[in-house]
Amino acid sequence: MKPPPARTAFWRRPRRALLATLALTGLLASLLVAGGAGATEPADDRNAADVVRVAEFVAECEFSHRLPDDPIVFPGLPGASHSHSFFGSRVTDAHTNLGDLLAATSTCDPAIDLSSYWVPTLFVAGEPVEPQSATFYYLGEGVDEATLARTEPLPLGLKIVAGNAVATGPDDGATARWSCLHAGHVEPSKDFVTCPAGSALESYLDFPQCWDGVRLDSPDHKSHMAFPVAGECPATHPVPVPKLRQVLRYPVTGDPATFELASGAGYTMHGDFFNAWPEAEMRRRVTDCVRAVVKCGPDGVPG
Repeated sequence: MKPPPARTAFWRRPRRALLATLALTGLLASLLVAGGAGATEPADDRNAADVVRVAEFVAECEFSHRLPDDPIVFPGLPGASHSHSFFGSRVTDAHTNLGDLLAATSTCDPAIDLSSYWVPTLFVAGEPVEPQSATFYYLGEGVDEATLARTEPLPLGLKIVAGNAVATGPDDGATARWSCLHAGHVEPSKDFVTCPAGSALESYLDFPQCWDGVRLDSPDHKSHMAFPVAGECPATHPVPVPKLRQVLRYPVTGDPATFELASGAGYTMHGDFFNAWPEAEMRRRVTDCVRAVVKCGPDGVPG
């Protein structure tokens, strides 16, 4: 009687059988991995659910100081201007230049925003009143998708003035709006409004977002910038940049009869901006927040 054939070792089996075994083993492993991956939601999907699709990043800046100076309109002339309330840079005065801003500190969150922002001081019954909050939004709104997609960072050292400090009436180039916090029934106006108790007086002002691509300032401090037309930047100002929106909230309510800006009536509200954001941070936020249409907080990340 013949002995039973010797068992062939695994690595000595015929090549076809060995390949089939390996293929089966690989298939089982793949199924196990796929099953494990399916049990957990991909990180990208989880993050996407938390993203708010608004092209925006912000700086929250506390009041710094008050001076009758304006380094854009009256450079080198201390006391030549009406009273201004300054936010952001702690050193701004009539002599301030870009180097001064870059070497100083800021009241803003984020602290890396070394820019200077200033507005005419509000007086109530002759006494100065400063905003309880000042938020500066950098937005991608007001332009079409193609223009938004090619938005560039605001150039370092850019100076912009918005509003009309010498307006003689609400229709004389006034662009700021006054309203009341948590009181939507009060119609917004170019002049002061009466806010109910428990509310706060608000001021909104949008800056132009189309740059001529060359000048950081101009003789009238406005003509190097322009507003978009039909969602596009005009040929004279071809470079889209984020729209700066200045939002101030003052702790005052009631009859505005005793309210007055240092520049005059409510319709003379205006704002000045001297850009000193670090260039790399400005570019990152424009890319990650504005172009990407993602709402970012002061830290420049979604949230």
